[in-house]
Amino acid sequence: MRKLLFLVFLFAANAFSQEKHYSVEANYFYGSIWEHNPNISHLITGHPYGVLLHFNRKTYGEEAWESRYNYPNVGFSLSYQDLKNEHLGENFGAYAHLGFYFLKRHLLLKVGQGLAVTTSPYHPDKNYRNNAYGSRLLSSTIFTGNLQFENIIGGLGFQTGLSLIHYSNADFKSPNSSTNTLALSMGLNYDLNHDLERTYIPKEPKKPFSAPFRYNFVLRSGVNTTGVIGSESYPFLTLSAYADKALNHKSTLQAGAELFLSRAMQEYIYYYSVAFPLVGTTGDEDAKRVGVFAGHQLTFKKLSLITHLGYYVYYPYDKYVDRVYNRIGLQREIWNDIFGSVTVRSHGANAEAVEFSIGYRL
Repeated sequence: MRKLLFLVFLFAANAFSQEKHYSVEANYFYGSIWEHNPNISHLITGHPYGVLLHFNRKTYGEEAWESRYNYPNVGFSLSYQDLKNEHLGENFGAYAHLGFYFLKRHLLLKVGQGLAVTTSPYHPDKNYRNNAYGSRLLSSTIFTGNLQFENIIGGLGFQTGLSLIHYSNADFKSPNSSTNTLALSMGLNYDLNHDLERTYIPKEPKKPFSAPFRYNFVLRSGVNTTGVIGSESYPFLTLSAYADKALNHKSTLQAGAELFLSRAMQEYIYYYSVAFPLVGTTGDEDAKRVGVFAGHQLTFKKLSLITHLGYYVYYPYDKYVDRVYNRIGLQREIWNDIFGSVTVRSHGANAEAVEFSIGYRL
């Protein structure tokens, strides 16, 4: 988790390392927990509310990637949320974020990734009803979409819109049913440098772009549980090989195959053979999986957003998770053709693991 925190905030730290143009936002939100899983229905007893604080650095095109994305803002966010349920308690979060402007810079879409701490995690005796958060430390994602009006009075402005806040530990510890809050929000923004006149550097003229196929080899690892409450955490290893083709400076398509070696799946097979002998699990089933996937890489300077959709073509014991899987996360260049990433591999809304990866691109 400390590695995840480091990677998530590396981009934000770089954004605030120089003297730039800053703004702040404060938003109050009020909403409902989405029942994405019937297992959490007993935890939805009220309307959660909270506060989102955003610290932004505005961009003006000093680097080429900024103009390609219509001069976004970058920064970090802080959150507080009362889940309005005695078993869920309250959550406090910290995030790195990117904000993208549309509609003549009046619509701001923001995505943030970070960590959160919950005050009331699952406990077998003291809080056994909380099957959403199996650990005190959680990974968290925020999406916000606001109509924003800046500098209405001096540097003071107003915004209102929608927010989605996700909490999960990606099965680092069971249970992990997770929560998603959809909320209405409104608040104020303040431009700390509203007296400073800045001009946007025009986007470079479009030039012909061509890139060869490249080949990538990635080692992914981490720990996860069997998904059974009370399960220990076990290590896993994933070996990935894929080709990629850059379409332009922003988008790269990917396709490849990977081998999954999971100690948690081995323990799950053994558990079911003992606990449910009539189901037909013997305990000798092969726990290896082979998947094929296609994906996309969206690049912001050295940081990229990775999205994959895959299918297990070799899956002898298909009672563990669904055959279709997806992966989403952040990747960053480390040195030359070496890169690192933190991703979440899921099956629909069911997260299987957080993957810490190191890769090499030929």
